[in-house]
Amino acid sequence: MRSRTLTLFAATAASALVLTACGANSAAPSGSGSSTVSAPSSGGANGKIGVILPETATSARWEAFDKPMLTEALKAQGFDVDVQNAQGDVQKFTTLADGMIAQNVKVLVIAAINGELGAAVAKKAQNAGIPTIDYDRLNLGGSSDYYVSFDNEKVGALQGQGLADALKDKKGAQVIQIEGAPTDNNATLFANGQKSVLQPKYDSNDLKLVQSQAIEDWNNQKGGQVFEQILTGNNGKVDGVVAANDGLAGAVITVLKKVGLNGKVPVTGQDATADGLRAILRGDQYMTVFKPIKEEAEATAKLVTALAKGDKAAADAIATGKSNDPKGNRQVKSVLLQPRLTTKDGVKDVVSQGYVKASEVCAGDLAAACAQLGIS
Repeated sequence: MRSRTLTLFAATAASALVLTACGANSAAPSGSGSSTVSAPSSGGANGKIGVILPETATSARWEAFDKPMLTEALKAQGFDVDVQNAQGDVQKFTTLADGMIAQNVKVLVIAAINGELGAAVAKKAQNAGIPTIDYDRLNLGGSSDYYVSFDNEKVGALQGQGLADALKDKKGAQVIQIEGAPTDNNATLFANGQKSVLQPKYDSNDLKLVQSQAIEDWNNQKGGQVFEQILTGNNGKVDGVVAANDGLAGAVITVLKKVGLNGKVPVTGQDATADGLRAILRGDQYMTVFKPIKEEAEATAKLVTALAKGDKAAADAIATGKSNDPKGNRQVKSVLLQPRLTTKDGVKDVVSQGYVKASEVCAGDLAAACAQLGIS
């Protein structure tokens, strides 16, 4: 999510990396994306691929995981790779795209700041004869022929199921939902997935929805403020929180700590960030959704290879799923990977796969918990 929206080596997401007061992700943004125009390069054997990532402020995943994993996967396919980050700046995103189009990259991979921007960049690239792939976020009303992501409704369904499981013995439990950005199609899909599980429980009064609120730009600080306002308006009562990603979960937990409710109120998340996993080990966060970004990067690299060769049949054989674009009234050929619900017992699996280092998760007061779970 951004958590738009999932997840890996040192932290992740979809929200304010720099906002430590709100439990933001811990990975620091790298220097990549600081230039406004893609730097020229010598070119790989199969040509050059351009990748534009959205930002680093709301999720550590883009620099910590997507950038190195996309670079590795694309280089393994024989491409020269230019991965840039727009740092949340719409004009910078456009400038980066213009530079890559001018360099005539073989394929342009877009993880846009918002759908309108992504659609405009895709149209510009395709007018130049460059195929585009929507990466992680589908740009509604766009023209990219292919989309690679996780099954985002499934992500939301896992969040809803996780919360329902945690509250199964508490009939009438009061729930607050803190959702992702309203301009991010992924956030809409997460919410739809949550609703598929939770709405029947609201209808039967097994659970009670206090309020659901989308958070502009996946801003962690804003998410914490909104949650606190809703909590105060409900006389300080809450039994469970749907937080759309680990960044927003961290912001919620910061507020719960202020009122002495952390560890007593289950909170969902997404992306299996180091901060999120630590919160799970402490008992402050109930679950996260683990999205193996390496799988996303490798699927993208295979699709890029087919498109760079002009092999539409091969591309279609890779993108066997379909995603609905209601704004564009079309079905987009998609690679939709499977997310995984992760509670305390699953933290070891995330670490053992190399997405997060044990040293990041197990430091300080969590050493004993990690030893008990066999995390090393």
